[in-house]
Amino acid sequence: MRKLSYIAITALGCIACCGLGWAADWTTDGGDAQRTGWQKDEKTLTKDNVKNLKLIWKLKTDNVTRALFSYTPALILDNVPGATKEMAYFVGASDNLYAVDANTGKMVWSKHFTYEAPAGRGGGGGGGGNQNQDPAHLGFLGPGGSTDTPVIGPPGPNGHRPLYMTDGGGMLHTLDTANGEDLTAPFRFGNSKFAMQLVGNTLWAPIGRGMGATKLDDPTHHVYMTEGMGNSGGLWGLRGAAVDSSGTVWSTTGDGNVDTTDPNNLIIANSMVGFVIDGDHVKVKDYFTPPNWYWLWKRDLDPNNTATIFTYKGRELLVASGKECRVFLLDPKSPGNADHHTPLYKTPLFCNEDADFQDQGSWGALSTWEDASGTRWVLAPFWGPVHSQFKFPTVNTPVAKEGGVAAFKLQEVGGKLELVPVWVSRDMFRGYPPVIANGVVYSFGSGDFTKQATPERGLNFDSSLRAAQSTHATIFALDAQTGKELWSSGDTITSFNHFNGLSIANGKLYLGTYDGTLWAFGLPK
Repeated sequence: MRKLSYIAITALGCIACCGLGWAADWTTDGGDAQRTGWQKDEKTLTKDNVKNLKLIWKLKTDNVTRALFSYTPALILDNVPGATKEMAYFVGASDNLYAVDANTGKMVWSKHFTYEAPAGRGGGGGGGGNQNQDPAHLGFLGPGGSTDTPVIGPPGPNGHRPLYMTDGGGMLHTLDTANGEDLTAPFRFGNSKFAMQLVGNTLWAPIGRGMGATKLDDPTHHVYMTEGMGNSGGLWGLRGAAVDSSGTVWSTTGDGNVDTTDPNNLIIANSMVGFVIDGDHVKVKDYFTPPNWYWLWKRDLDPNNTATIFTYKGRELLVASGKECRVFLLDPKSPGNADHHTPLYKTPLFCNEDADFQDQGSWGALSTWEDASGTRWVLAPFWGPVHSQFKFPTVNTPVAKEGGVAAFKLQEVGGKLELVPVWVSRDMFRGYPPVIANGVVYSFGSGDFTKQATPERGLNFDSSLRAAQSTHATIFALDAQTGKELWSSGDTITSFNHFNGLSIANGKLYLGTYDGTLWAFGLPK
């Protein structure tokens, strides 16, 4: 939401601004509840000046990386009440929260959370048999600590804004963004993963293998959890769940079986599932399961992306993707039609020709934006090369071999909606979810060595093996209409990134890396 960036004077119900322009916030992963990745209020960076981006600060903190996890994506508030400065907030995986002056990179305050062992989601390594508890060796599927992106709520009576986050012990904290002080007493919510979601007074988060929610004005702190769901593969997507206009919360589910014969124990893996609160629990409202779900399950090609939701010509739509590497267009009111298997449209495979579960496919989250002409765009990050049979009208160079970003337009063809390919970006080593601002697409190659299994080792979740072979992240700015490269960070960033994301506000880009460094890029003063 837009807000005045400097002092506003209120009198007789009128608001006057001193005319110094708009400012932008980034209060949740992906920028909004629909997880679009679209920063509508960015006014500083443009296609003309983005070539001048420079590193404006970097900050090494005391956070200890757990497995491959270091930081969650930054949240940004302009002119924080009580702090009177623009602030960026980062969660460190070893249960740390850092509040940084966004313009100088100076630490304003930090907070460390402690709790009784066992910490968070363990550290053994998701079936790898790894018992080494050194943080560098922990299994990357369950490293413990805090790996979920927090969310910032609206101002309270004193104008201060709360930040909601969980620590590795599953306690929910409500903290003053000005100083880190507790606004309410922490309470047990559950070990959440990926990004939290705030809908009105209800906080949502993937917990365990299901979806959890709690109402922030409930003095009993009741936690609503999914009934059933069985062995449904857990909930995935780097940006967490997306919310439609009805308040339904949508998440992809990981690998597993699909069995909906028992309404009290729904097993809906490899699917896009919508959740609502019903009575004392969270229940499944509706779902879409790809018709080839069993084939996907046996190849570990689950739809692991966060979906994004938007309105096109007055109609709400949802797009989802995953490791198989096709995009599904769905109607949230009936995502799979009567049989739960029929989307409005699905693209052909645009990558992952080899059906590779680790180094190829579309990962993380989809993004979307609308240009000045009213054209709706959908952006999909991917790993590996473009499918040899899929043709993009514009192919940027160097040609994508290790990953990139694919851009589609939503169009009506023969009276039906289709996602039409437009451009594919230059090569990025493991393309990550884009953010969009002022006609520029920002994405990055993570530099993360993603191979989980080899003939010599088999499946091994010891994170140090991957870290040793990773390189460094590189951020790219692309023309949103053509995918042409406008700028890159080159070799400036010296470490890689795992399951993190870009944040953008007020002319600055933020990213955290494995080595414990926070990076901020902006225009020279």
